[in-house]
Amino acid sequence: MDAGQETKIDKRLLHQTAADTLMGKLLRKFWHPVAMSTDLAAGSARPLRVLGEDLTLYRGRSGRPYMIGGRCAHRCSVLHTGVIDGEQLRCMYHGWRYNGDGLCTDMPAEKQERPKAIRIAGYPVREYSGLIFAYLGQAPAPEFDLPRRDVFEDDSRHVYAKREVWDCNWFQQVENSLDAVHLSFAHMWGSAEQFGMMAAAGGEIPELAYAETSSGIRQTATRSNGNVRISNWTFPNNNHIVVPGPDRNDPWPHVSVWAVPVDDTRTMRFRLCSFEGKATPARQDFIARSQGFDPAEHADRLFSGDLTGITDQALISAQDYVAVRGQGEIVDRTQENLMSSDLGVVFLRRVFLRELEAIAQGRPTKVWARPAEDVHLPAPPVQAAE
Repeated sequence: MDAGQETKIDKRLLHQTAADTLMGKLLRKFWHPVAMSTDLAAGSARPLRVLGEDLTLYRGRSGRPYMIGGRCAHRCSVLHTGVIDGEQLRCMYHGWRYNGDGLCTDMPAEKQERPKAIRIAGYPVREYSGLIFAYLGQAPAPEFDLPRRDVFEDDSRHVYAKREVWDCNWFQQVENSLDAVHLSFAHMWGSAEQFGMMAAAGGEIPELAYAETSSGIRQTATRSNGNVRISNWTFPNNNHIVVPGPDRNDPWPHVSVWAVPVDDTRTMRFRLCSFEGKATPARQDFIARSQGFDPAEHADRLFSGDLTGITDQALISAQDYVAVRGQGEIVDRTQENLMSSDLGVVFLRRVFLRELEAIAQGRPTKVWARPAEDVHLPAPPVQAAE
């Protein structure tokens, strides 16, 4: 593929997230995870920055979550310090109260009603499998369907959520998901044994194939030992894969990872992990090691090559972080030299640039939809790692 023939849209626009940019407009057509469900108790509020917007996430007394603007329309004080009033939030400064749509419903110090309704931002939210999702685009919000997976809705499975915050742009993290070749190098960095079953399979350079689907891009990486690795990447920022579990003989868990922009130079990485069967002590320990580690908090150590004591999924995260953050906060794509092994990155960019060009020309973008049945993601055979 010739990356120079992608589209007329400048690929330097790929990293942008603000509401007035082409990519910002595209991202606002989708639901994104914005917080962990456990971050927010009933009757509490917290500040939140996502897609370059400063917002307030709160739960009403019923436990239902809401997301509204970050500041009061009166004197611009932050709202997360306010008081929950039923299902609404009252500013602590002068008592102005807002409902979950961002409408000001009470100004207790005012003697006369305002002739015009006062509003701040208000966005739809939805809880799903331990994450809080939000839609920051224009009404009406699309059906909450594209992020869903059967493995996260099966009561017989054990599902947990995690969040990391990386100090680099979201799009280079998405590109990493469509780069199957990096497994053969980045995930050998440090100690190959710590990568478990993936180490033996990952050392061989795969044959790559990419296909656009109703939901995103299907990536297939085939190695000569019969190991076929498939990822189901969902537009615009979610990758669904299977990975090694806590024990060599365990069924491989399903993992979905979202790269959600805080702004242009910071990214929230949300992960849902679904295990077959119920929790075991070994699995709980595996989860605790993963949840307690955010590589961005250990940047100096990791960039000095110190991976001491980092195992399992935490090691994979550390290796990805060093590779992606090593490109800079925002990678300068004008300095790249893409080759045939970058097939997935070129394919991904062509899809995004096509969508951005449609927005620039005032044309409809593709309507992305979850497949009728979840894509089967085969794990490598156990014998390949023995």
